[in-house]
Amino acid sequence: MGGGMFTKKNLSRRTLLQGFGAFLALPLLESMAPAQTLRRKSKRPKLRLVAIEMVHGDAGSTPLGRERHYWSPAQVGKDFQFTPTLKPLEPLREYVSVVSNTELRNAMSLVPEEDGPMADHARSSAVFLTAAHPKMTVESDVEAGPSFDQIYAQHCAEDTRIASLQICIEDLNLLSGVCGHRYSCAYTNTISWAGPTKPLLMERAPRTIFERLFGDGATEEALKRKNGNRSVLDGSRENVARLQRLLGTSDRQRVNEFLDYARAVESRIQLIEQRNLNSIDRELANAPLSVPDSFDEHVDVMFDLQILAFMADITRVSSFKMGLDRSPRVYPASGVSTPFHALSHHRETLEKIEEFSRLNRYHVSKVASFLERLRKTPDGDGSLLDHSVVVYGSPMGDSHIHEHKFLPLFLAGHANGLLHGNTHVRCDRETPMANVWLTLLRKMGVNLERIGDSTGEIAI
Repeated sequence: MGGGMFTKKNLSRRTLLQGFGAFLALPLLESMAPAQTLRRKSKRPKLRLVAIEMVHGDAGSTPLGRERHYWSPAQVGKDFQFTPTLKPLEPLREYVSVVSNTELRNAMSLVPEEDGPMADHARSSAVFLTAAHPKMTVESDVEAGPSFDQIYAQHCAEDTRIASLQICIEDLNLLSGVCGHRYSCAYTNTISWAGPTKPLLMERAPRTIFERLFGDGATEEALKRKNGNRSVLDGSRENVARLQRLLGTSDRQRVNEFLDYARAVESRIQLIEQRNLNSIDRELANAPLSVPDSFDEHVDVMFDLQILAFMADITRVSSFKMGLDRSPRVYPASGVSTPFHALSHHRETLEKIEEFSRLNRYHVSKVASFLERLRKTPDGDGSLLDHSVVVYGSPMGDSHIHEHKFLPLFLAGHANGLLHGNTHVRCDRETPMANVWLTLLRKMGVNLERIGDSTGEIAI
């Protein structure tokens, strides 16, 4: 690559450093703005979107949980008191908007023929971001979307190398074929739909995602790197050095911080692979080498990969499925020993609901850690959290009765000033969750008449 690609006056945001098949995009630098100081200061990154689903609802959606405010705050508006489940978010108050009382009617059985064993589990994830009623089928003619995340991804796809990331934690092969009362498992295994008939596959292997972001995929060179424990970033060293000579002090520091972060994540993946390769008693026996047995470790590295992708503007959209309906997983770090799905059927008893609330809080705490890392990551005139909107919720409410009302949902991030945080919005009962998606999309510059069963905007 010749030095003529770079100029001291202005660097393209999409400048790529290529070597050994690696594609290393750059974080937003001062040099990427026009030379005029005023315009340089006003340069703002594009808005990022993260959509996170946790299945099985929340203890705060039960009648007892609503009465005791396990999830939704008692106060409406600003300076609300954080509830037990949302307590891990309190240090990020200024970025958090809690939205209560929404529902997903299209996840319910709308005609008697759709009501059957596990039907609600089978439909839930497909409805979460689409708010569309899935077609009952066990064949390949599935129909639901498009989803909120993919509508935004299509809006900004021309500006990024990768339109969006779809990632997950659980082994989606655990559920295949029919996932409940004549519904295909295609509905259960993803939350992202590029169109009404186009569910998108989700990936749980950190190595695969890292190679997609910075490498050249499953090529001979990628295999050599993996077998030799080499870095995907090695081939860019000469070009990085050439670039650094053209940058000012703050930009050099920003590039170094980005490279250090990327190398740290890659090293973490390599350590996981080496540990699993040498293990004779893996908990997740059939998982890819880069998938750790620990949920904690797996979620953390997946969040780090999303941060890297946003830092370099490789993509501006990610969807993250943190659980799988009917998952029997146990989360030791939560202090709860009851399997996830079993605990979600708490039989409306106080003891079990309180235990479920502790598990819900643990899941929220993992997202809070991600948000804190976004807040500490510089990006243009602020942080990644200033320039992002993160949505976290579940398409199920009271999981014991498979109800899709009083859904747990919060938004985080300032979304380039579009969201102000520190607020609790209590919607009227039976407000479609689709109204939240419609409101956000319009704020994000997408001219959309409706999504799913939306009826209008909400005040966020």
